[in-house]
Amino acid sequence: MKPEEESNKQSVESESFQEYRERIHANDREATQPHRLIRAFFGIFMIILYVGMGVLLLVNAFNWSHDWAWCRYIVGIALIAYGLFRGYRQYKGIDYYNS
Repeated sequence: MKPEEESNKQSVESESFQEYRERIHANDREATQPHRLIRAFFGIFMIILYVGMGVLLLVNAFNWSHDWAWCRYIVGIALIAYGLFRGYRQYKGIDYYNS
């Protein structure tokens, strides 16, 4: 093995995988930005959809009969709760891995 190859091998072995990944893929971060924007818009849209459908069910916008009132309330509250949970995750940024 040539001395140059050996020194390169030792330097690669000594750096952590995260440092190696950042060094090799330094220019890849800019390419992922449009995807993050699309994910953010989609996440906001889904939050509005879940909360909106929950509110519509609670106010009986779909004119369900009184026999199904218990189901309306359960599903409406569940949709609102899940929409708020998604909103929290969207705000904190824990929906997606850090690239």
